[in-house]
Amino acid sequence: MIRLLLLAGSNACRGLMAEGFVRSRPLENIADGVDKGIDVVTIGSQPGEADPLAVRVMGESGIDISGLEVHPIEAAYSRESDVVISLCDQADESCPMLAGNPERVNWNLRNATEEPADEAARLQALRELRDLIGQLVQDLFARGYLAALVLSKRRSDLILNNMSEGIIAHDLKRRILYFNRAAEVITEYPRTEVIGRDCLEAFSSGFCEGKGAFCEGEVPGPRALKRTLEITTKSGERRRIEALAQTMVNAHGKPEGVLVLFHDLTREHELARRLGKIEQFSGIIGRDSKMLELFDLIHDVADSNASVLIQGESGTGKELAAAAIHRESSRANRLFVPVNCGALPESLLESELFGHVRGAFTGAIRDKKGRFELADGGTVFLDEIGDISPAMQVKLLRVLQDGTFERVGSEKTVKVNVRVISATNKDLAREIAAGRFREDLYYRLAVVPLTLPPLRDRRADVPLLAEHILKRFLEDDKREGVRFASEALDILLSYDWPGNIRELQNWIQFALVKCKGQVLRPEHLPLRLTQGARGGEPQLLRKRRKHKLDAASVREALAKTGNNRVQAAQLLGVSRATLYRFLEDMEDSQTTREL
Repeated sequence: MIRLLLLAGSNACRGLMAEGFVRSRPLENIADGVDKGIDVVTIGSQPGEADPLAVRVMGESGIDISGLEVHPIEAAYSRESDVVISLCDQADESCPMLAGNPERVNWNLRNATEEPADEAARLQALRELRDLIGQLVQDLFARGYLAALVLSKRRSDLILNNMSEGIIAHDLKRRILYFNRAAEVITEYPRTEVIGRDCLEAFSSGFCEGKGAFCEGEVPGPRALKRTLEITTKSGERRRIEALAQTMVNAHGKPEGVLVLFHDLTREHELARRLGKIEQFSGIIGRDSKMLELFDLIHDVADSNASVLIQGESGTGKELAAAAIHRESSRANRLFVPVNCGALPESLLESELFGHVRGAFTGAIRDKKGRFELADGGTVFLDEIGDISPAMQVKLLRVLQDGTFERVGSEKTVKVNVRVISATNKDLAREIAAGRFREDLYYRLAVVPLTLPPLRDRRADVPLLAEHILKRFLEDDKREGVRFASEALDILLSYDWPGNIRELQNWIQFALVKCKGQVLRPEHLPLRLTQGARGGEPQLLRKRRKHKLDAASVREALAKTGNNRVQAAQLLGVSRATLYRFLEDMEDSQTTREL
């Protein structure tokens, strides 16, 4: 079926006359490869029926257009077309982008009903217009123009629908105009459900909601914008895609919409995770197996509304993990509001969380929203939750149960939709046993418990974290080219890090202050690490390193990395120099045994 769209502009006569001539033709194959039959619709800025004089003039040719009507322009955005014929004058500049990437023809016919004024002259003008349109329609069919246009459109669709990359295009009002077959497969949304719809409404999440990269705010600039996104398919499956967005401009250089090309990275990402090649996730650095399991858990819990309790030692990055959960969720376009519960006395904490009204207490000179109201639709992060008082625990329990509370000094109940993520470095089970923490609140907070490993339990991540932190500090200080000496990395790898990542940050910042050259050496690290050490290295660290490597683990690492010593050192969690020294010792031992 050929889908023909007629754009009539401000007057119905031109479009309905053309539609009458098209419908009067016998149903037949236009050309080889083109389906039998035509679906024709007239679109105009003034919907309605044909002018009575136009009906009379067309009746003289034996064609009845009295039952035809002009549809509103909105119908052109939800109806994919093969060919669009513009009958209005100056159509090329005024006609918008339409669904389906149709072939365009411009006839640019004058509006015969607006000139002249008397009926006889108008009838004559309409007859001339009728004869012209009839000849144009005859040529369109008989001379093969329509067949050529339709075949061109079908071949274009054949190419685009056989691409492995998904294609989605929308205009400046976010109306989706094109959606190829790969886009249907990747998103599981059929084309018929998304064409013509606002992309903020068409998908449950992903492209345009929350992290939606391309549809909110201004369109991308002249350069393509590349992003990696998590989308939710129609069936609810989470998929990772890589998308490239580009502004579409017309012949006059003016933007008309956005074109997005994307492909599915879900399998590649999963394979990379299994092979240990993932080094970061949503701002969290790490490739240790414990961190990869954490990444998976954050990914799984992100789009749930369940409360999350993050536990871990001080300095392990609990707020960073909470922010990652928020960023990966459909709430990412709303606020992430952190509150340090342990830093505020109870009287201030209640006002900070729930707000207050004017006159509620001394100094309350105006109404103030609390953090829960500010985070409505988003996420509240309650850090050091184990430090709140029993009275505050009761008030917080109510918010978790039904999402309601009252501002301090008010009797009006406020209801919010907020996800709660909390964190603590305390053992809450011990706090519950001691009667300092409510058990019912714990179960409300810890629907999904999440534990961050201390840095000493993921030593293989130390070089990766150190390089990342160093790069960030260098950017802040506008320095370049500074690197770690292998001996300094050895010390970092051997230390237990009681202060975790926060302590590592302090060390590196300290070393950069002392280092005036391009290499961070052991002497640039805090003195307590190197005092009393032979050769600038503590004996405790040297003794610990002797037991770090063994022949079996080294052989296994070399086998896994194809004998790549740099990658093997990373896998073992040691510096290259340490691995090289161990291999040299092994070779020397082998030579001695042979002698």
